[in-house]
Amino acid sequence: MQTLAAQLAAIPAPDAAAMARAQHHLDGLIKPVGSLGRLESLAVQLAGMPGLNGTPQVGEKALIVLCADHGVWHEGVAVSPREVTAIQAGNMLRGNTGVCVLAAQAGARVHVLDVGIDAEPVAGLVNMKLARGSENIARGPAMSMDDAQVLLQKTIDYARALAEQGVTLFGVGELGMANTTPAAAIVSVLTGEAPEAVVGLGANLPESLLGHKAQVVRTAIARNQPNAADGLEVLAKVGGYDLLGMTGIMLGAASCGLPVVLDGFLSYASALAACRIAPAVKPYLIPSHLSAEKGARIALTHLELEPYLNMGMRLGEGSGAALGMQLVDAACAIWQQMGTLAQSNIVLPQSR
Repeated sequence: MQTLAAQLAAIPAPDAAAMARAQHHLDGLIKPVGSLGRLESLAVQLAGMPGLNGTPQVGEKALIVLCADHGVWHEGVAVSPREVTAIQAGNMLRGNTGVCVLAAQAGARVHVLDVGIDAEPVAGLVNMKLARGSENIARGPAMSMDDAQVLLQKTIDYARALAEQGVTLFGVGELGMANTTPAAAIVSVLTGEAPEAVVGLGANLPESLLGHKAQVVRTAIARNQPNAADGLEVLAKVGGYDLLGMTGIMLGAASCGLPVVLDGFLSYASALAACRIAPAVKPYLIPSHLSAEKGARIALTHLELEPYLNMGMRLGEGSGAALGMQLVDAACAIWQQMGTLAQSNIVLPQSR
């Protein structure tokens, strides 16, 4: 089995020749050149991914939801009871949550991973639990570096195993009460922006507590002093198991040359960490929607990613990623199914 360093070093570069061929094909379809806008650029991006063999195509889809609790919940940064994490994870097994409904519409299977729920293992969840929740980042690191490395490898391996089983499109989501606080801490550290600029209301936190939440993030960063040049250290010190797990899925999929559809603010934080750990992951990231969380635009700007949808959504769970998967389907469909100008004996004037 490859070491972690070898897996990350082996993330393939996009196939520029395949992308050029895809662009040439798109330009020859029965439409004005470029008239399908970003749907065309998405098709070209997909064509460049070696795991798709030079063609915009999708086989099986996996939407992976990483579930964990957070010690920082005890700082009063969330209004939902901590028990909701375990309850909602159980609901996902019954297929009645938002992400499950949207994933079914997209033809994706939802994989629910327990990477740190503060409860006994639940039958039906994939159990990768190293602890019953992360530590309180306002008092110390979320986890040890050893645990961070173990979970990163486990989630990379999980994605790679799914790829071997025929999955060609990944989506990520998360579930964990209070997890927008460590996500904001990660974004603050990795973008250099002040906590006040990236801390939002999460799951309906009263606006009167926003300043307190920002101060908790500021305290966590000051106490743990994460090295912004080391994405894994940032995750270990001010992140959480769910955020780290999403990072692992991104890296694992990219190591197979396959696309990953991001969800909202939490996934942006994980993507920032993933790009810091292995910059080669970036061409495999597909931003689904603009999260309504306050720091979303800042995170996406630093990732240099422009989301495809702006729906005012902030549910998380992978709900936006499920919608994004349908855009991937659309990009593949135009490439595969539209007729060509040559077939219709249409000759367009050459652009100058």
